[in-house]
Order: sequence, then structure tokens, then C-alpha cells
Amino acid sequence: MDFSSSMAIKPSSSSCSSLFAISRTQNSRPKPLLFNFHGIPRNHQNSFFKSLKCIQSPPPGSLPSNPTSFSCSAVTLSPTQTSYLPPRKLSTLVAEFQSLLEPLDRVKRLLHYASLLPPLPASSRTDSNRVMGCTARVWLDAQMDSEGNIRFWADSDSEITKGFCACLVSVLDGAGPEEVLQLKTEDLAALNVGLPGGERSRVNTWHNVLISMQKRTRALVAQKERKTPFEPFPSLVITAEGIQPKGTYAEAQARYLSPDKLKVKELVHVLKEKQIGVVAHFYMDPEVQGILTAAQKEWPHIHISDSLVMADSAVKMVKSGCKFITVLGVDFMSENVRAILDQAGFGEVGVYRMSNERIGCSLADAAATPDYMNYLESASNSLPSLHVVYINTSLETKAYSHELVPTITCTSSNVVPTILQAFAQVPDLNIWYGPDSYMGANIKELFQQMTLMSDEEIAEIHPKHNRDSIKSLLPRLHYYENGACIVHHLFGHEVVERINEMYCDAFLTAHFEVPGEMFSLAMEAKRRGMGVVGSTQNILDFIKQRVQEALDRNVDDHLQFVLGTESGMVTSIVAAVRSLLDSSNSTSSTKINVEIVFPVSSDSMTKTSTSASPALISVKAGDDVILPVVPGVASGEGCSIHGGCASCPYMKMNSLSSLLNVCHHLPDERNNLKAYETERFKSQTPQGKSIADVGCQPILHMRHFQAKKELSEELVYQVLGSHGNGK
Repeated sequence: MDFSSSMAIKPSSSSCSSLFAISRTQNSRPKPLLFNFHGIPRNHQNSFFKSLKCIQSPPPGSLPSNPTSFSCSAVTLSPTQTSYLPPRKLSTLVAEFQSLLEPLDRVKRLLHYASLLPPLPASSRTDSNRVMGCTARVWLDAQMDSEGNIRFWADSDSEITKGFCACLVSVLDGAGPEEVLQLKTEDLAALNVGLPGGERSRVNTWHNVLISMQKRTRALVAQKERKTPFEPFPSLVITAEGIQPKGTYAEAQARYLSPDKLKVKELVHVLKEKQIGVVAHFYMDPEVQGILTAAQKEWPHIHISDSLVMADSAVKMVKSGCKFITVLGVDFMSENVRAILDQAGFGEVGVYRMSNERIGCSLADAAATPDYMNYLESASNSLPSLHVVYINTSLETKAYSHELVPTITCTSSNVVPTILQAFAQVPDLNIWYGPDSYMGANIKELFQQMTLMSDEEIAEIHPKHNRDSIKSLLPRLHYYENGACIVHHLFGHEVVERINEMYCDAFLTAHFEVPGEMFSLAMEAKRRGMGVVGSTQNILDFIKQRVQEALDRNVDDHLQFVLGTESGMVTSIVAAVRSLLDSSNSTSSTKINVEIVFPVSSDSMTKTSTSASPALISVKAGDDVILPVVPGVASGEGCSIHGGCASCPYMKMNSLSSLLNVCHHLPDERNNLKAYETERFKSQTPQGKSIADVGCQPILHMRHFQAKKELSEELVYQVLGSHGNGK
């Protein structure tokens, strides 16, 4: 099950269901209340008409007893009077729309307010004023007046959307910055506007316009206080015509998106000649991915994916005639490929890594410690227990774990449905997740959020769960607290703060392994249709879906995505986006720009002496501080003050030269590649069984779950029996 689609958290009842709830106690057809459209900026005066300032007459904190009564006059309000106006205006607006019982009446009222919204001049209908994430085109402009209050102007090419904008402008125009920033998307939940059925796009319009208003407010306040603005993150802008990098790190990424044709030709020739298949992870060096992506057009046995699919792809390649498999990833990935090929009966096929040294992984290393085994010892004493282990661990870890506690492997895509199904299938179960601490905390936070949802909404995620069952499972869900991916660890407070300041209105993507702050930010964006939380494949699919939707609208657009995972993903993203843009370019003149933003954290740099290592390239930052650039395979690919925080040093050990070297030496008749070959585990588990055989069992349990959507009978028997004690 795909967490990003089937498992996606839909807007909670506070932001969707109750938005369209109809109150039968109000009058059915009240007259419209005029809106509080204030003055216009000096540079807009020729295009705007001056409107009356209209406010409701009841005292603060009360609603009119008769929704049809109102008073409208040109008024001047003191600062003390305006301090309560936004919540008061919102309450009045809520009362008005909730009093309309028929959907058609609500739509008519919305269209009426759209007609009151002054048109925006062409000079303000620019790409920089566009609100992202809305089905229709929306423009928003903002200025700070002489009293320090914020003035808003908005427009849309959709009358319905223009009505939404009119409502928000009426509430926030002329408010103080703190009042604008205090309003939350949940505060709009009670508004009974639009058509019945909870149309997601209409709900998202409210939220996305509000987020854009708040972003512009923060910028105006910072400008008034003369604060130094944040430097933008490096990014790549993808168009049908080409790629434009912004920042030196983005330039380094872009350099290899148009690969060397001679190197592509050399690789294709040797792969064809020697019948070699290539499986590679999304996080590869951009030079390698650029070459592989181009070579795929001439040799089909090249596959770039997340870790789950790599072994499956290797089996398919061997069935199609490949005699060797080269693995571009970290060591646990090549181990999994070797084991799965053996399980499939292809033990004669050689599997080769890209380095004669160990290619590690911080997560896999965290699970290969005595501390993790102690964690599982505790689990074995709390029956019934199930260990849900992240696939990013070694085969040895999976084997040792499975002998301590019945174990099933998971991925970032299927971890949530796996856990929910296990709790539903085994009464009083304890689940022990590991080793990624951030993912464990995020899973628990996700379930906490589900306790605020209705039973119906929870049933859409898993049919055998409700609010009571989710509440009851929380104390029995445990996660290891000392493991993290060194890449996703960098998406912490500093990055989140800058995203909030500069990119809160962009599409946010986040891997399930990111720290809690980034997770919460992406989940908030997800609820308003502007984000995704999941695996690398989920992130890629989300970007492709949003680009396709923009193409289908057939209007010029600029889409901005914050890439909350390893930067190596950009090669696959660029290839997918270019393919969509190219296919549309022949039939449409629409110009779509897709910007991929690389978040940067100063934590990606370590202060060292200049003599610490000759391999470090020093970069001067300030008068006295020297920061080293940790080099990757290609120049500029490491972490530096210009970017590259989300770059895995282990993955970058997989170079193009290593791949060509391995391929040219196959078959390895002189034993030159002994250190590169992925060997079978010859050692045994504490119970005297083959590590390869026992280590594959958790993977096979996961495959059963993916196929049947339930735990296998064998695994349930192990959980309910005495398997965890070795009896």
C-alpha cells in the first residue's frame, strides 16, 4: 500500500467535513453582508475604485441576532478597535454562510462577493504574485501601510475562487501583522462555503491563499525592521527548453544532467557485450545517474529505484538473460540482491558492488550494535511482540533480529499499513519498530493525529480501525531512539525555519526519515494538497502528478518543490519532468516552469583545521573560520556553504569509473574483482542456521503482506507462539 496515496491523511473534519456542514437552525436566505474592502495602494489607484468600509454593527464577541441586519458606513478605526476585527469579521462571515441551507445559495453568495472584489491591474498579475496549489490561477499582492497594517489585494480567473479570495481579504485587509500571522487554517473550518461533498480543491484554496498572505506579511515585517533576508536555497528550474541552475551546488547537479555521449556509448557497449544488468538507488551521484538514464534508452536492463525494488529488478534482469548484476548502492542493498537471487534459484549469477571498501549506512550501522540487540531483548520479554525492521538494514541484522523477535521488513511506503494491519490482526500486540528514530517518532505522531479524526476518516485509511483502536495501540507502539540517517538528520530546525520564511507556499516533500519539525511541516502542507510524506518513489510520483495537473490546466505556471530528501533524487525528477514537458510541448504552447529546491543546513559542514585531511577542499566563510567542503565523486558534489547538505557520502562511493572498471573485468577469470563481489554469508546465527536463509524470512513476510494485505499465517503463528524465546 502506498502511504502517499491510499494511506494519505485526508483533511481532518476540522478542515473538510465540517467546512460543508449545514446548520438547519439558521434562516434560509439572508441578504448579503457587505465586505470591508479598504483603500488601495497608491500605484493601484487608477485601476481600483474606492470602496466603503463596511463593518458589522453588533458589539465585539457577539453575532447579529438577525443575519440580514447590517450597517455600512465610511469609518476610521483606532488601533485598539482593529485589534479584535479579524476574529470578529470571521465570526460574522461564518454565521452568514452557515445560515444558507442550500448549496446553490452559498455559491450565489460567493459569486456576489466575487463581484465586489476590485480587479487587479495587469501589472500585479505576475508570476511572482501567483498563489501555488490552487486549481484556478490566483494572484495576491500585499503592502504595509503607514500605520504598519497589512493591505491585501487578490484576483483570480475563476469567479468561485475570486469569491474565496474576497472572503479572506475582507477578514485580513487592514489587520496588524500579528493578527494575520495568528490566523490558522483550522480557523477557517467553520466556514460553510462551496458545494457539498468536501471538494478538496476548494478547501485548499482557503488554506493556500492564507499561507501566501502570511508569507508576504512576514516579508513586509522583515523589510520594515531592516532584517537581512534569508539567502535562497540552491535550486534547479526545469523548462521545456532546458535547465537553469541557481547556486553553485545546483550548477554541480545540473552539470551531469546532459551526460557525456562517449561515456554513454562506452557503458552501453560493455553492458550489451557481457550481458550485465545494473540496479541503482535514487541517491546515486548525478554524473552516474545522468549516464545511466541516457543508457537506458539503448539497454533496457538498467533500473533506478528505491531499495525495495532493486532486488526484484535484478531477478527480472536475470530471467531476461543477464549473466551479472552490478549494484550501485550501499552494502545492505547488494546483500539483499544476492540473497533474493539465491532464493529465486539464480545462485550462479555474480553480484558486484562498486567499491573494494565497505559502503556503509548510518541506519544499518545503528541496528548492528549491542544497544539495538538489547532493545530487541526487551521486546522478546513482552509477548506477543512483532519487530518491524526498516529495510535499510543488513541481512545479518534481519537474521539476528528474527531469532530474538518475530520480524517483518518494511519500507517508508508500507510501514504505516504494515503496523496498522498487525495491530488489527493480532490482539494485544506490542510492536517494536527500528532502527530509524525519526521515522519511529513520525509514525507515532501520525497515529496521534489520527485520534483527532472521525471513525469514518480512519476507516478510509484502514477498515479495521477507529479512534478507540488507534488510542489503544499507542502505548503498545515502541521505537528505537538511537538511530538516524545522516542525510535526513540535516532537515532540522534551521532548515525548517528558512522553509517557513521563504517556501511555506511551495510544494513540500519529505522522506519519512526526516526529523519531527520537517515531518510536521510537510504533513501540514499535505493536508492542504501541497505536500507529500513518504518514500523516494512517493516523492517522485507526487511531483509528476502536480506537473501533469498543471499541464492539464493548460495555463502558464511556475511550480516550486522543496526536496526533503537526498539530492541525488534530482536526476530522476528532472528526467520525469522533462518527459512530461516534452510530451506536452508538441501539442501546447503552455509554459510550465518546475523549480526543485535543495534545502541547505549549516550542520552539513564541520569546522576542522586546514591540515585535518588533504582530501578536504577549504572554503573561507567570514574572517577567521575555514569550512571544509567534503568532496563527492565529482567536483562540487559535497557538502559546502553553497549547498549539498542532503548528499549521502556513502552513496557517492558509487562512481562511474568504478562501474566501468567492474564491467570491463567481467567475467572475473583472474579474480581481480574479489573485493567487489557480494559474497554469501557463510556464518550462522546463534541458533546455528544460515544467516542468508533466516535474514530473508522478514523480507518474504513483507512480500506476503504486499501481495495479500495481511500478515502471513506463519508470521502470526511465530508471534503468538514461543518463537521469540527460541523454543
